[in-house]
Amino acid sequence: MQKMLYDRIISFLLGASWGIIFFGAYIILKTTIVFGLTLAIFSTITFIIVSLFLVLLLDAFSINRQRLEESKKQTQLLEKIYTEHILD
Repeated sequence: MQKMLYDRIISFLLGASWGIIFFGAYIILKTTIVFGLTLAIFSTITFIIVSLFLVLLLDAFSINRQRLEESKKQTQLLEKIYTEHILD
């Protein structure tokens, strides 16, 4: 149950992050266009880069969770092989 909840939260946050990136970039471009096109493009690109970095962090959380689950499975398998080998 805990695993499913964690995965759902991460998936929701990833989806919300992509939505924030798209709408945020649009809003930043629209609000800073009055100061000039160069500043508007620069601020939009800066926002996108920072936001993508945060999406990368969320993705890293998800990958680390999957790696932990896989390590637990491998550890159980190795313990099973070890106990079978010791008993023989």
